[in-house]
Amino acid sequence: MRLQLLAALAAVLGAAACATAPPPPPPPPGPDGAAPVLRDWRSIVTSFDRDRLNRLDAAWELALEQSRRYPGSGDLAAVGDLTDPRAAQPNVAPPVGDYRCRTVKLGSQGGEAGLGYVVYGWFACRIEQTPAGLKFSKLTGSQRPAGLLFPENGERMVFLGSMALASEPPANSYGRRPDRDIIATVERIGPQRWRLVLPWPQTESNLDLIELVPAR
Repeated sequence: MRLQLLAALAAVLGAAACATAPPPPPPPPGPDGAAPVLRDWRSIVTSFDRDRLNRLDAAWELALEQSRRYPGSGDLAAVGDLTDPRAAQPNVAPPVGDYRCRTVKLGSQGGEAGLGYVVYGWFACRIEQTPAGLKFSKLTGSQRPAGLLFPENGERMVFLGSMALASEPPANSYGRRPDRDIIATVERIGPQRWRLVLPWPQTESNLDLIELVPAR
C-alpha cells in the first residue's frame, strides 16, 4: 500500500512539474527555407546572463532616463525608434547576408561622471547560416561581438555570444570567457531594420543597442 501511495505521489508531482515548465516554443524557420536555428538557449545560458535578461525592462528604464538627464555624444534623436522599447515587429529572423551596423550606448554605470549616451558610426556586420544556426558577427571596429541567434518567439530571438577587442582574433564561443560573454535580444524594428538589445553590459553603459540594416 505504501509503495502504491509513493507511486501515485510521484505521478502527481511529475504532472505538476510538466504543467509549470512547458517546453520552449518550436524554432521559426530560417531565411529562404533554411534549416531552423538552434532550439534552446536556456540549456546554454549562464545564471549571470539569465539574470541580466530577466532585468531587461529595468535596463531600458534606467538607461533611457539617464540618456535624457546626462550629456551625450552623437545625435541620439536621429536614430528614431531604435531607442523605443516597444518597437519590435513580427518575423524577426534576419536574412543571411552582409549588413551595416552601429552601436548606441545608453546610460552610464558611473552615473553623472559618465555620458548618458554615445552614438557610434557605421561598421560592417554579417549574418550567416552555420550548422549550429544563424550567427551574427561584427566584422570591424574595436569591439566585435559574435555569436548565435536562438529562437524565442515571433518577435524576439536571443543572442548568446562573446566579445573580441582591439586587434584580438574573432571572439571565442559563448561561455569560454565569462568576462566577455554577451546576452541580447534580437528584434526586427522595420522592413529592413533589426536591433540587438544588450542589457547591463559589463562596462560603460546600462543598455547597448546594435542596429542592423542590409549593406548596399
